[in-house]
Formats: sequence, C-alpha cells, structure tokens
Amino acid sequence: MKTSYKINYPLTRRQFLKSSAVLAAFPFIIPSSVLGADGQIAPSNRINLGFIGVGGQGTGHLSNTFRDDIQTMAICDVDADHRARALDKVTKIYAEKKTSGKYKGCDTYSDFRELLARDDIDAVLIAAPDHWHALLSIAAMKSGKDVYCEKPHSHIIGDGRVVCETAEHYGRVFQTGSQERSGTGRIGCELVRNGFIGKVHTIRTWLPTNNHEGGPKNAIPEPIPEGFNYDMWLGPAPWAPYHSARCHRNFRWHTDYSDGEITDRGAHVNDLAMWGNGTDRTGPIEIEASGEIPPDGLYNTPVKFNINYKFANGVRMICTSDDARDEGMAGQRGIKFEGNKGWLFIEVHGGTLTASNPSILRESIPADGIHLHKSVGTHFGDWLNSIRTRTETVAHAEAGHRTSSLCHLALIAILLGRKLKWDPDREIFLNDYSANQMVSRPSRSPWKI
Repeated sequence: MKTSYKINYPLTRRQFLKSSAVLAAFPFIIPSSVLGADGQIAPSNRINLGFIGVGGQGTGHLSNTFRDDIQTMAICDVDADHRARALDKVTKIYAEKKTSGKYKGCDTYSDFRELLARDDIDAVLIAAPDHWHALLSIAAMKSGKDVYCEKPHSHIIGDGRVVCETAEHYGRVFQTGSQERSGTGRIGCELVRNGFIGKVHTIRTWLPTNNHEGGPKNAIPEPIPEGFNYDMWLGPAPWAPYHSARCHRNFRWHTDYSDGEITDRGAHVNDLAMWGNGTDRTGPIEIEASGEIPPDGLYNTPVKFNINYKFANGVRMICTSDDARDEGMAGQRGIKFEGNKGWLFIEVHGGTLTASNPSILRESIPADGIHLHKSVGTHFGDWLNSIRTRTETVAHAEAGHRTSSLCHLALIAILLGRKLKWDPDREIFLNDYSANQMVSRPSRSPWKI
C-alpha cells in the first residue's frame, strides 16, 4: 500500500544510538548526565513524544506525559484554538517542573506530515477523529514512530487490517486506547477465562447511547471558523458543508466519521467482552442486528440497537443500547459473562466487579492458569514500557482491530437489515457482495492508504 505523499523514514534516535558503529565512536570518558547518573534520565532513555489531535481527549492525555523520562516535543491539530490551549498547558507544566536546560520547547503544527518528518520524535499519540485513525497510524509507523491511537482502532475494517500489517512489517509498538484493559476489567476477564463461572455460553453488553434525537434538523451550512482547517479535518471523508454540529466531539454521530455509540463506548465495552471470551485475535461468524436511525437531522448513527453475534466457540453475544441497571447490574454500561456455574459483571468506566456468588471475586488464578497481560502502571505507562522493551502492549494492533471490526460489523448488519455470515480468518462476508463492498470504502483524494 502507498500513501499519496512521501515521507522519509529514518531510524529513530534510540535505534541510532544503539547501533554498534555509533557506540564505537563514543569517547571513553562520558559525562555522567549522559549515562543517567545523579538521578538524571539519560537522553537515550528519554522518549520524545508528538501529539496529533489535541481536542478534549488529546489534551487530557498531555497530563500523562509530564515526567522526567518523557518530553513532549510537538503538537499538531487542524484547529488553532486547540493548538494554543495544548501549548499553554505544556508550557505551564514544564515551567512548574523547573526543567530549564532539559526542556527545549514544544513546536506546533497544523499538518501532521511536518510532525512525522522529524527524526527526533520517537512516538506519537493520536487522538484525532475516528476517520483519521488508520491513515495517521500507518503514516506514523512508516515514519519510524511507535503509536498510541485512541479507539476505535480504525473507522473501516479493511483499513484496520492494513494498520496491523504495517505494525508487524515495521516492528512498531502499537497501543489502542482501550483503557479498560488496564483496570479491573483484566481481573474479571481472567476469572472468566479460568472457568470460575463455568463454561461461558452468553455474553451481554450494554451501550446506552448519548445521541437520542439525531442532531439539528434542516442544518444550514455555517461559515468556517477562523483558524480551523476544515478541509484537512475532513481528510479522507467525503466533502460536506461545514456545520459546528458536524465537527469536534459531535463527529461521533456521523457515519462518515464514526459509528456512534457502537464504536464510541463499544470499543471499550465490547473489547473486554472479546478479551474475556478469548476471541480478541479473531471475530464472530454470524451477525444479526436491528437499529433505529434518525429519519432526519444531521446525525445518522443508530440511537437504538440490538445486536446478536455468534462465535465459533459457540458463545453468543448480545449487545444492546439499553441501560444495564434496568437488568439489575451494578452500572449503566458493562459486560455480563454468563456461564453454567454463575455470572460475572464488569462495569465500564468504574471498574466495579459483581458476580452471582461474591466468592468468585475472591478466587486466585493458579500458577498454571491463564494470566492475561497486566499493564505496567497505567494504560499509557504500559505503552511506554513496551516502547522500551519492544514487547507487545495490552491492547496491541490486532486486538484493537478485532474489537473495531466487531463494532463495524454491527453497523453493516443494521444498515443492510439481514443476518450476515462472516469469515474472521479471511475477513470477508460469505456469499454477500453488498456486504463485502462495505468492508472498505473509497477515500477522498489525495488521502489514500
């Protein structure tokens, strides 16, 4: 696959410093600060970061980066207000840390290609709208950067597969922003995977939607705000007239940019369902779904839905837009694993675990049992650790892709209104030309993967 632009892909600074030729050229007497003595972090161990997309989620992630072993070098956003706000936050916190002499300043860009062309940036965090995720991730990995990309992994099933192939081909560390994996969700999934509720036969997930009315009716195009590169914001998505209800946090309710609640929270809730089911490197074999899409208004993602999946292991998964509390569960959104010996519920965005028998939650995983990846610190910290150790993250590219695909399959089934059979190995629908046309979609020029 080729992108429509060319970027040079140099070795990262860390790879360069590790090469034997460079090491041989070092003087025999090396300043202690270079080696990390006296409590200082060696430059070769400091991870230089770039941020692409610094709206609400991206700016929130900035708070994770003000550590001695990390340096935020650059931020990029198509909105000048976002860039200014993020830069102000970075500048103030570094000033408070009194990092004079270590902190060299943070640059800002409106075009991500300028950020990725820098060879002094080791890794990037991507928090742009969903329709940009795959393209940005692929470009970043080809430019020699490790990637943390917010969920969902991609907006299109076919593009998600390319993200996985790119990560493998270039040996990049990839973390999907499925933060629930780095919380108590792991404990619940381990208990399920080790048989403490017996053989699982059904999984239920609840995703009550935030979009109930379909957005503004008869929306009239608005002037593009000064300092906002709307054409770049659209990127690979079809051209559409600007409206404030289309952009920033509201992008979630447009199928050109996202799948609504199905991928917004579904990429968290259904991700744990896949992990607990042991199917996060594969996918379902059948999908049947119904949903209610607003008949008018600017938004067109389902506001109500009921999705039924079947997996090759015989487990059925039911995902609904209902509220889990209406079924007696301990939270609004979550996952209920039902086995022949009991059930276990994981609340999402809270982490509370409940079970049919409280003693289940006190069980210990035996030494020879199934031990899932335990994040090193936070989800962000797990990514940093994997960058240093070159090991797989808790929400690696394949896992992120399979969860995103699960969500996209649901929307396709809703739009087509019929049961679909899916081959998770070849990632195609069986005997359904129309459905297979929706596995990929054309991109607006010049943004090609």
